[in-house]
Amino acid sequence: MIRDLNVAERTEDIGFYAGFVGASFMFGRCLTSTAWGIAADRIGRKPVVVFGISSVVVFNTLFGLSVNYWMAIATRFLLGALNGLLGPIKAYAIEVCRPEHEALALSLVSTAWGIGLIIGPALGGYLALPAENFPAIFSPDSVFGRFPYFLPCLCTSVFAAAVLVSCIWMPETLHRHKVHESTSQDVEKVQESGIRKKKSLFRNWPLMSSIIVYCIFSFHDMAYTEVFSLWAESDKKYGGLSLSSEDVGQVLAVTGASLLVYQLFLYPRINKVLGPIKSSRIAAILCIPILFAYPYMTYISEPGLSIILNIASAIKNNLAVTIITGTFILQNNAVPQDQRGAANGLSMTGMSFFKALAPAGAGIVFSWAQKRQHAFFFPGDQMVFFLLNVVELVGLILTFKPFLAVPERCDSR
Repeated sequence: MIRDLNVAERTEDIGFYAGFVGASFMFGRCLTSTAWGIAADRIGRKPVVVFGISSVVVFNTLFGLSVNYWMAIATRFLLGALNGLLGPIKAYAIEVCRPEHEALALSLVSTAWGIGLIIGPALGGYLALPAENFPAIFSPDSVFGRFPYFLPCLCTSVFAAAVLVSCIWMPETLHRHKVHESTSQDVEKVQESGIRKKKSLFRNWPLMSSIIVYCIFSFHDMAYTEVFSLWAESDKKYGGLSLSSEDVGQVLAVTGASLLVYQLFLYPRINKVLGPIKSSRIAAILCIPILFAYPYMTYISEPGLSIILNIASAIKNNLAVTIITGTFILQNNAVPQDQRGAANGLSMTGMSFFKALAPAGAGIVFSWAQKRQHAFFFPGDQMVFFLLNVVELVGLILTFKPFLAVPERCDSR
C-alpha cells in the first residue's frame, strides 16, 4: 500500500514509511487506553466494547479508502484512539469464567489478538489489488480498482459489524449493588477505602512489574510482525525471500490456524503444569534460536523453504502468545475486580506506547540493514534478527526475581 501511495522514493525506503502507519494506531491507543479502562470500571465493560467495535467499522473502512499517506496515518491514529477494546475484554474474560478456567479465558483473548495479527495480513495478501488479481470479477474502473486496498478493509469492517450486532446478547459482568441500611459514616469509610485502592495502583509492584515485562515482549512481537512481512517479500539480493503477498498470506494463514489449536488444547495444560511464569521463560528461551535461523532461510530453495518457513512461523508465534498470555494472567490476578478495567487500561497504555515505537523502529532498522549487505558484523537482515533477539533476551531476564513479583490471588468476586 505504501508503494502504491507513491510516498517512498526508493524500494528500500518502503519499510521506513510503513512503520509510521503501523505506529500511528498504537500511538493513538497509548493516549486513551487508561481513560477507556477507567470508563469500563465506571459504566461497565459492554458500552466500551460496543463503542470500540463501532470505531473499527468506521475507521477501518476509511483506511481502505485512503488517497494519500497522511490520510492513512490519520485514520489509523483515530482508530487507535477511539478503540478501547482490549483492556476491558481482558477484564471481562476473567470475570465471566470460574477461577479454574481463567487461563483458558485469557488464552482465548491472546489467541484472538494473535490470530487477528496473522489473518489480517493474510487477508491483505489475498484480497489486495483485486482488479489486477481477479480482473474477471473486479473492473479497473470500479471502486475496488480505484482503491486497490479497499476490499480487505471492507471485509474486516463487515465482520466487525456482525460482531457489533452480536454484542446485543453480551452480558455485563460489572455489577453495581446499591447499599441499603448504611449509615453515612459507613458510606464514607467505603468511599475512602475505594480511593485508597485507586491510588495504590502504581504502587502495586506485582502489577507494575508484570506490565513492564508485557510491554517489552509486546515491543518484540510488534517489531517481529512488522519485519516478517517486509523481510519475506523483499528481494533475495537484499537478504529476503522474494515471496509474493499471496505466499506470505498463506504462511500467516497456516500460523493463525496453529494458534487456535495450540491455545484451545495445549496451552491450558501447559499453564496448569508449569504456571504462567515458567512457561513464559521457556517460550522466550526457545524463541532465540528460531530467530537466529531466520536470515539463513534465504539460502533454502523450494519446496523446503515453504515447509521450514511455515513451521518456524507457527512455532515462533505460538511461543509469543504463550508469553503474552502468561503476563495477562499475572496482571489480572494482581488487582481486585473494581480495578481490573483501570489496570488493563494502564497496561494497554504502556503496551501501545511500546508498540507505537516498534513498527517505526523496525521499519527504520530494516531499511538501514538492507543498505549494509556487505558489513562485517551481522550483515543485512542478520542485524535485524539479532536486535530482535536482544529485546527477547531483555524480556527473559526481567521474568526473574527480584524484578518480577508474583501476585497473590486477588479476586473480589
